Amino acid sequence: MTRTPPSAAELALAAEVDRRGLTVTPHQLERWRAKRWLAPTDQWTDPATSTLRPDIVHRTAWLAALSRSGRSISWIGWTFWAIDDTEQTAALLRQALIRTKLPLRQAGITLARIPQDDSDTAFDARQGLAERLLQGRRAIGRDLDGLLRTHAGTAGVTLPEPRTVSNPFDATLIRVGARLLTGGMADVSPEELTEAWRSAWTGPPEQLDRITAAHIAADQAGTDLRALSPLAHGLPGLVRALERADARLLCEAVRACTKASSTLMKLLLERADVETLAELMSDVMWDQWVRTGGIAPASRLGEAAITLSTVQYLLVPDWAEDLHRYQNRMDRLLAAPTAPTPHDRPA
Repeated sequence: MTRTPPSAAELALAAEVDRRGLTVTPHQLERWRAKRWLAPTDQWTDPATSTLRPDIVHRTAWLAALSRSGRSISWIGWTFWAIDDTEQTAALLRQALIRTKLPLRQAGITLARIPQDDSDTAFDARQGLAERLLQGRRAIGRDLDGLLRTHAGTAGVTLPEPRTVSNPFDATLIRVGARLLTGGMADVSPEELTEAWRSAWTGPPEQLDRITAAHIAADQAGTDLRALSPLAHGLPGLVRALERADARLLCEAVRACTKASSTLMKLLLERADVETLAELMSDVMWDQWVRTGGIAPASRLGEAAITLSTVQYLLVPDWAEDLHRYQNRMDRLLAAPTAPTPHDRPA
């Protein structure tokens, strides 16, 4: 099949990207337009000057840098949809988030197979599906927090004391989590949930006692704090939340979550000194976000992490404000001058 010769605009854009030390082909430009990562060709130039728009050149250079033969750029493509924030890109973003459902996909389960009623038969079926989610799952002995503390202890470095569980991916917590995914909070009793947390808790004992007391007081007042959890209605509830989310708010959430994950990764790769780690770990968002989905590799696992963060942004009270505050903190750490190394110091 004969390809259409590249247009003058495509050649000009390719030349601009080449000046930045990167390469882009007309076929790539065509594919990026089709995916709505790049605007249509007639929007590339400034109407007043007929020159290429700097933002178009910048985005194309980013896409060229990210693209590798045979590899997907994963959730990074979602960022472009969220930035553009149009009706069409919001729809694409919503579809991508809903399709993630990583635990179900790996287990070969569809949402339609999860019964929604409160009969004993439905409950037993959801328990069976929860067990299926756990089959073949690789146990994670330590998460990022645990690894950092182990290395710090070996090096004689003191890090902030742990505030919550030793590992959010502890086998007991994951087993309860699988039941929450399939059936929501109604399928797990408060006592089971408390015991699961207590089995992995390494934070101050009084903190867990305060959490338990708060739930008891709320129950006595006729309020179910568990209903505020993103997993109150399991994975079906998360999907409904994404389906019903306002398009502008959805784009805002993805912009914030992808930016935060990118900043965190840059910090950990470039500024993982003791002072930076101590400041990151001293914030509650270390436990509420970094350990449970803040690190998002360009993979299906990373897509699941961004989806979880997006759902928390949309559903958990005050979580969005906390993420923006943590983003400001990470920005300050990234902008701070680094200590000079021996090679940097004058002779």
